Amino acid sequence: MRHIVCTLAPTDLKTAPGARPLRALTRTVVAERFEAAVARADGVVGAHCIHELWMRGEMGMHIERALARLWAVGADSIPEWLPMCYIDWLPRAYDIAATFQASGKGRSNIYLVLLDYAENLADPHGVYVGMSNYGPAQRFDQHKAGIRAAGSVLKRGLEVLTGPVLHLQHIKRAEAQRIELQLAQALAATGLMVKGGH
Repeated sequence: MRHIVCTLAPTDLKTAPGARPLRALTRTVVAERFEAAVARADGVVGAHCIHELWMRGEMGMHIERALARLWAVGADSIPEWLPMCYIDWLPRAYDIAATFQASGKGRSNIYLVLLDYAENLADPHGVYVGMSNYGPAQRFDQHKAGIRAAGSVLKRGLEVLTGPVLHLQHIKRAEAQRIELQLAQALAATGLMVKGGH
């Protein structure tokens, strides 16, 4: 029986999903690593496996099934950047967000929130683009609690999409304001339903 290397290198455990540490592996090897990760309830490795297949355009039903399996066994160890549901345009969001860079450190964070439009649009999801001095998860909780809430997030917010904008955390306010607007415009230009981005 062939031995399967199931873990990422130690330096990869903190690697952002946009770095795609499994990019060089074949689909078969990524799938084998995913099965081994599920067997060990290893949310980190499993998340990187799902992410890599997702970015390669794996069928949505396969991603949904993999997400359900991983969340069922490894919820405590899954990184916050792995969404809980399939979003067909997630690879596009990563590509677009990667085109934005900040030059210096500051206190502002760019964040994305997945919005639920299942009842009235062909695409069941939209995205809210925001900027805050709070961390993305904390700001999402504030929206949902009605604290300085955008109506779209209060009513339709499903979860924070942390992964695409991990590199846009702790940046200068002026840059965050520019990026918030330009990122919202760039996402909308691809046909996504976008809110925020003031």
